[in-house]
Amino acid sequence: MIRILALSGSSCRGSLNQKLLDQAALGARAAGAEVTSIRLSDFELPIYDADWEAEYGLPKGAQALKALLADDHGLLIATPEHNGGYTALLKNALDWMSRPNGFPSGKVAALVSASPGLLGGVKSQLSLQIVLNKLGVHVIPESFALGAAHQCFDAEGGLKDADVERAVRGVGAALAQMVSRIGTSGRGSLAA
Repeated sequence: MIRILALSGSSCRGSLNQKLLDQAALGARAAGAEVTSIRLSDFELPIYDADWEAEYGLPKGAQALKALLADDHGLLIATPEHNGGYTALLKNALDWMSRPNGFPSGKVAALVSASPGLLGGVKSQLSLQIVLNKLGVHVIPESFALGAAHQCFDAEGGLKDADVERAVRGVGAALAQMVSRIGTSGRGSLAA
């Protein structure tokens, strides 16, 4: 079974990025993946500090995130854009998930973003991709950035435009298909 961890870098109630992530997760599920959706704000994580880690070890929130990550093959990430980059919440979670022995190998990720701005958060995707690559995560080329996102959702959190919905769900499906293609053992090859 393909398992995907879906998370958003937003802690806002009613987050546009969470709504977009939910749509992408539907695409992954339709492609046969089991998707676990989490909110990073539900995990108690102090700001990463090496001295803090040396004194106290991994916080319980980091231990829980690492356990979830170990069980999943793919990451479906919605990344809000703050001043042209991704959020401190997301960076801090990634830092803790990489401690103490690095990020688990063999992970594949797909990125989506939503913003009231016209570019839809594409700059946050670019900066996040650099960090994920550094952590050894393969980021698939399929992604989606939704501009003017505050106008794109209905009252139930669905997308108003069927073409946009299809494209966003396609990102989730593409992630599930890539994980399936390389295998779920963590020993598959990304070159094929």
